[in-house]
Amino acid sequence: MNILILGSGGREHALAWKIAASPLCTKLYCLPGNAGIARVAECAAIDLTDHKAVIAYARDKKIDFVVVGPEAPLCAGMADDLEAAGLHTFGPSKWAARLEGSKGFTKDLCKANDIPTAAYRRFKNAADAKAYVRAHGAPIVVKDDGLAAGKGVVVAASVAEAEAAIDMMLGGEKRAWEIVIEDCLVGEEASFFALCDGDTAIALGSAQDHKRVGDGDTGPNTGGMGAYSPAPIMTAEMNARVMREIVEPTVRAMKAMGAPFKGVLFAGLMITKDGPQLIEYNVRFGDPETQVLMLRLASDLLPTLIAARDGTLKNVSLQLSDDAALTVVMAAKGYPGDYAKCTAIEGLAEAAQVEGVEIFHAGTKADGGRILANGGRVLNVTARGKSVREAKDRAYTAVDRIRWPEGFCRRDIGWRAVERES
Repeated sequence: MNILILGSGGREHALAWKIAASPLCTKLYCLPGNAGIARVAECAAIDLTDHKAVIAYARDKKIDFVVVGPEAPLCAGMADDLEAAGLHTFGPSKWAARLEGSKGFTKDLCKANDIPTAAYRRFKNAADAKAYVRAHGAPIVVKDDGLAAGKGVVVAASVAEAEAAIDMMLGGEKRAWEIVIEDCLVGEEASFFALCDGDTAIALGSAQDHKRVGDGDTGPNTGGMGAYSPAPIMTAEMNARVMREIVEPTVRAMKAMGAPFKGVLFAGLMITKDGPQLIEYNVRFGDPETQVLMLRLASDLLPTLIAARDGTLKNVSLQLSDDAALTVVMAAKGYPGDYAKCTAIEGLAEAAQVEGVEIFHAGTKADGGRILANGGRVLNVTARGKSVREAKDRAYTAVDRIRWPEGFCRRDIGWRAVERES
């Protein structure tokens, strides 16, 4: 089969690495890709907002199956347009992608279907939102209703901080058309992934990521500075509860409203003293969680993605290695603020020789024989090990072989799990 992946980040490189190993994959393509993906797939610089150009490319390359990586094309109806053009596609419809595209939609769905989540209110007016915050008090969470590249959430420790977030989202330039304000849940966060075919959902695995930019979980939120899998708090019993109480009711509800969900459902969870609570849904593979999941996945990914599209997941079982996996994000200095581009990265070949290590490119481009940084999050140095500690040691051994003065990383990825193992 000729396979096309859409996207250019570390998630797409990890998917490309895994799909390229499938016996079903004859030729792999990626739009637009990056320097790492180009080693396993043929890439082309086509803008993913141009659906007609993507369709024309897929037809020209005789593509049999398309895998959509990022959320923005899904929320813009990419899967619908590809399917309408006769191209079989993994990823939810625009209607189903509202689970990520609108936080308010998802909160309303949870409320209507008794899916555990924090109490909330929706606001389009800053004055009304501020009045609610003053009456409710802090800590409290303020969320942009729409897509915000992982940066549309403010966990406000004070009323003043919440009001500033409201002004940022609804005041002045009005970045958001609506916001959601919700209670601040207390517990431990985890990421949980399930593949869905509109009727059936099967668990893919769990992970925990590190959102803040600095060691000790300090500094501003980012798209993710590292992750590890499995999440220690996600026991077999907790996994079963998440499927029973959160994922399966969501799949049933989406089918009942005429928008069956086909794709990967990424549940951001808070594990509280009362059990799992849904923080938010994403409708695509996580980044950087995909990088660790792909290292642990013992099954062939491609036929599973095809089964999700075709509605035959009930016939599929997935096998994950008992090994742990951990990824360290190397980012350009200054991220998540302003950062320099086109700085040279050396030592990747030496780093990749560390046992159990795979290096996934997130924001790179090739310049002749050189690899240049071309984004904020640039590399995902990922490793497997018998324990999180072993995976961490291997990942940082590889990091230390990479020569990139303009880059940085956190040095404490996986600290919670390592403490548990001690």
